[in-house]
Amino acid sequence: MKIKILYENRDILAIDKPAGALVDLIAKMYPKFILVHRLDKETSGVLLLAKNKKAHQFLKEQFQARAIKKVYLAVVNGWVKNDRGIIDKPIGRSPKDFRRHSAGRGARGEMREAETFYKVLKRFTALASSKFFLLRPQAEPSEIKISKMLPQKFTLLEVRPKTGRTHQIRVHLKYLNHPIAGDKLYNPNGLPLPALPLHKGRRREGGRMMLHAKSIEFQNFKGENVKIESPLPKELKKLI
Repeated sequence: MKIKILYENRDILAIDKPAGALVDLIAKMYPKFILVHRLDKETSGVLLLAKNKKAHQFLKEQFQARAIKKVYLAVVNGWVKNDRGIIDKPIGRSPKDFRRHSAGRGARGEMREAETFYKVLKRFTALASSKFFLLRPQAEPSEIKISKMLPQKFTLLEVRPKTGRTHQIRVHLKYLNHPIAGDKLYNPNGLPLPALPLHKGRRREGGRMMLHAKSIEFQNFKGENVKIESPLPKELKKLI
């Protein structure tokens, strides 16, 4: 797997993580460096690694102080009504699925504060797969599944999480009733998108989760602001 380097100096490395790649796999590719933060497997975009313990601690403190600015792009199902908004809802564990977190009623365990800002960039329609079921005219009818591409509503959002909880953006957008397109965990009943490449040599029916870490901004050791941006992946370009 080829990894694109977005930024590098003597202390910090920023890479363009492909969708479908585990951050643990990225860490193994750079055994001398330290992951500063994490991205979900299906999320693409900017990922920071520290080249030494001093840099790791320096960036970690900025994350803890919420001084690092992160911007994501997300394509969600449906047309989001408000042009911008804040989702201020604590996140806990899902009562039904140990893999999931929840911001809704019935969330269990420790409820951790979480705040997410969003802004609508574009409302659009795109072809998605709708499933139909036909019955065979037999004594014992059996179902035949067929798919048809139909135009469906989507919204492109710019998302800025103030906190950094596990699955925060995915959970908050589901709470907004506009889950991320292609999210198999939080949007399992969403209409499948066209098959899109995850990265070179890999394809999967239904495409990828449409969440991309667009940029990250932090201070270097000189006190200068550094902003690193990841270009929009071709699969998102194709969709929007």
